Amino acid sequence: MNESTLLSTPIEPTVPDYKDRSTGLVVFGILTLLLGGLCGLFILLMLLGQVVAARTNPDSANLAALLPALAVYGVLAVMLIWLGIGSIMARRWARALMLIFSWTWLVMGIIMLVVIGFVMPKVFANLPSSGTANQPAMPPGAMGVAMVFMFLFIGIFFVLAPAIWTFFYNSRHVKATCEARDGGTRWTDACPLPVLGLCLWLAFPVPMMLLMPLMGHIAMPFFGIFLTGVPGALFCLLVAAIWAYAAWLLYHLRPQGWWLILVALVVFMVSGLLTFARHDVLEMYQLMGYPQTQIDQMQKTGLLTGHWMSWLMALSALPFLGYLFFIKRYFPNKA
Repeated sequence: MNESTLLSTPIEPTVPDYKDRSTGLVVFGILTLLLGGLCGLFILLMLLGQVVAARTNPDSANLAALLPALAVYGVLAVMLIWLGIGSIMARRWARALMLIFSWTWLVMGIIMLVVIGFVMPKVFANLPSSGTANQPAMPPGAMGVAMVFMFLFIGIFFVLAPAIWTFFYNSRHVKATCEARDGGTRWTDACPLPVLGLCLWLAFPVPMMLLMPLMGHIAMPFFGIFLTGVPGALFCLLVAAIWAYAAWLLYHLRPQGWWLILVALVVFMVSGLLTFARHDVLEMYQLMGYPQTQIDQMQKTGLLTGHWMSWLMALSALPFLGYLFFIKRYFPNKA
């Protein structure tokens, strides 16, 4: 075949080995924007609830205790709106962060289902069988309906929905679409996604730990006692510094960060177990300035008395410890 024949032969266009998912990225981006708006709506509803509570029963209003939840929903609202815009624009960093967020959302939903299945029967069992004029007793049938409704709500919005998000953003076609439309290296490419996820989980509570001394009413468990006032504020700053420094080390794949988190986790676990073995968790809420009416309501459930917090801390640490050993393979053996 001579050169003229080669020049006259039509060239077949290169067909990409992936399916373009730009439309799906736009759809899921819009849905993520709506989730961000919903988080912002929750902030308004919580503030409205405080206003109503202050008018009906001033003792039950406690804005300082609500600030952590307001901060969480505020961060989620900003983050989801930002990620939704990034998904619409098919940005590589948005796809990576959405995958981390959806996996976190899914795991938390599964844990919530397990906890509610274990906790709610005990809560209903501790409810008084005979009500009062202000608070009538809940019929047995209503308890079953409430359980079913709660399972359906969490199953749909905290298990099914994040599973769909995870399935979409984990697709190789979505990844290839973002890489084709957003060339170059992004900051989310600097380390494996499992490690990046842990970095973000560590960095997320840092601003909240820094704000806690400003909010007052600090009560931090510390080897059998609760640190309050200035010692409690300094302890919050220390925890924030450890989490931030560990996140930085992990992002740069430094083995020191992995060991720092492991040691800190073990130390904080021992500290919490020693504290809640000697003190009731309701004592901590009293030191934090919660209204007595709320403390009485929590005490009626029977969940925050005895050694429930110790068991909860131990069980919640096991998945985190397992994940820490799972990502150990991404770090070199030598520093």
